[in-house]
Amino acid sequence: MRDEQRVRVADGAGFFAALDQSGGSTPKALELYGVPAGSGEMFDLMHAFRARIISSPAFTGERVLAAILFEQTMDRDVDGVPTPDYLWQRKGIVPFVKVDEGLADETGGVRLMKPFTRLGGLLERAVERRIFGTKMRSFISRADAAGIDEVLDQQFEYAREILAAGLVPILEPEVDVRSDDKQAAEELLKQGIVDRLGTVGEPVMLKLSIPSVDDFYRDLIDDPRILRVVALSGGYTRQEADERLARNHRLIASFSRALVQDLRYQQSDDEFNSALRDAVEEIYQASVR
Repeated sequence: MRDEQRVRVADGAGFFAALDQSGGSTPKALELYGVPAGSGEMFDLMHAFRARIISSPAFTGERVLAAILFEQTMDRDVDGVPTPDYLWQRKGIVPFVKVDEGLADETGGVRLMKPFTRLGGLLERAVERRIFGTKMRSFISRADAAGIDEVLDQQFEYAREILAAGLVPILEPEVDVRSDDKQAAEELLKQGIVDRLGTVGEPVMLKLSIPSVDDFYRDLIDDPRILRVVALSGGYTRQEADERLARNHRLIASFSRALVQDLRYQQSDDEFNSALRDAVEEIYQASVR
């Protein structure tokens, strides 16, 4: 199974769906979805939203290669089936799980990940639930060489632990798309990644902001030490993210807000599925150019 999933992740046509909003971002996600105040427990409502997406006929492996899950989503069911199994067995979609515990306060132009306090247990559960890989996010606000080095040192340190557990890590050192020196930060980031790739021993994945210069990450995409490079939407609308992504050959989407921006709690199933189908198709087309 894992060999089949690896081939799909590395070479498949499609994109990653990021369904991993955590405690800090869940209230905003539910507000955008249009859930009325007082409708129920926050995480129950969020799981129902994710389950509605995952079980939709518009959400299949024909367009979606993988889904990144929040930890609680990994531990819950969709239609009575564990979510990771539902994704792979019924949809042909490879399951990942978010493992970071949020961001620390900004220092040196970056926000490191808060120290991981329960990674070992989470990785054990992920393996038991047949998860393929993980994702962890840092944030870069400006082109500070020392800060970016700290971000990458932390990302690669945890990547080695994740690989040792038998999972494939997605490293996500996001660069603020509104930063005045975004391109300079991306140059430091890319060189720092290249300098550290030899320290992990096995291929990793990268999730990066869509670059300022088209095809800037092409050499990373071609590097055999990197299984796949995916791009986050970074607060762009879906249209803008798709347009920028489509100019970058073989860079594929891993969108969250841009994927669900037109989905609403009040929509009928037909309306919901139609809106999701349009989003999936648009992001797919931007990812396969």
